[in-house]
Amino acid sequence: MMRLDIAADRTPRSIGQKLWHVSWSLVLLLLVIAAVGFAMLYSAAGGKPDPWTSRQMIRFGIGIVLLFGIAVTDPRIWMRYAYVLYFLVLALLAGVEIMGEIGMGAQRWISLGFIQLQPSEVMKITLVLALARYFHGATLDEIGRPTFLIVPLLLVAAPVVLVMRQPDLGTAVMLLLIAGTIFFLAGVRAWKFGIVIGCGLGALPLAWSMMRDYQKRRVLTFLDPESDPLGAGYHILQSKIALGSGGIFGKGFLHGTQSHLNFLPEKQTDFIFTMLAEELGMAGGLVLLGLYALVLVIGFAVALRVRNQFGRLVALGITAMFFFYVFINIAMVMGLVPVVGVPLPLISYGGTAMLSVMIGFGFVMSAHVHRDLRIGRHGIPESD
Repeated sequence: MMRLDIAADRTPRSIGQKLWHVSWSLVLLLLVIAAVGFAMLYSAAGGKPDPWTSRQMIRFGIGIVLLFGIAVTDPRIWMRYAYVLYFLVLALLAGVEIMGEIGMGAQRWISLGFIQLQPSEVMKITLVLALARYFHGATLDEIGRPTFLIVPLLLVAAPVVLVMRQPDLGTAVMLLLIAGTIFFLAGVRAWKFGIVIGCGLGALPLAWSMMRDYQKRRVLTFLDPESDPLGAGYHILQSKIALGSGGIFGKGFLHGTQSHLNFLPEKQTDFIFTMLAEELGMAGGLVLLGLYALVLVIGFAVALRVRNQFGRLVALGITAMFFFYVFINIAMVMGLVPVVGVPLPLISYGGTAMLSVMIGFGFVMSAHVHRDLRIGRHGIPESD
């Protein structure tokens, strides 16, 4: 009985107590990374707060509020409504087909008046919640049955198909990677991943035939950027020039020639890391990567301390999502993977992407704040 009382005392109850248990080191890291992003957007605009920096700061402020709001909310509530949130965002994804806004050749946004919402970004969060809810409390024997995996596979396939129709190859790949990570962490055997990967490789000819012309050009340009230096290969060639010209310590803040002379495309979004490396050099790039690494370490540390499967899988899924954001974007601008339009988290300009990352870390914080809470299979708290 004494043990139960001690466990209850360790669990924060009031909002003030919950805020006290927030991982303030993680909050500080997110703030520092976002500040780097504000500085880079300020530079991208030629030393002006508009049109990007001021808006990004407002979005980050909203994101902080959402982060703390989610952090102090009992994770059993998120677990209870995980499927509801998933299907709501799935409906928005389907709605993009009907009333979506077209931009840069793709139909990915829904206008809400004050913001252009990109449902595919939010789907990354709700997919993590839905899969964590499904695998919560499942035994290894259940996970080992192929029929048990039919439902989560359908949960993954539905948004991937809708995202591919927009088309948005980068987000579709991220959804698959995030889902694959959760499947693996939940206990799905490695040989089943081998079967899926083998089937995927076998379907490559079919996938190639279904790809649009510009997507095929991106793949071919990735293999040989100099084959079309003024066309499809222009982005990556200019990115490599900017990366190399920065040297060790860069050309100085506000003095990047490739970006300020408009040779570098999409400098405020997908290629913002290239601009940072040109102005701050390899040293600046390594500092940013170090900050990202610290965020990942804290995210995994939070997951290891959580005593319920739902919170653990959510924390690991969001942390993995953050890693894939960073890895794909930086590999993309360095020419290591094809250009797929994945933003650099907290740095690239974009409202939905910024809010999605902050909301995601709100769920990580919720897992951390309620780390001692044991949750039964159906959301009922368990005693020690």
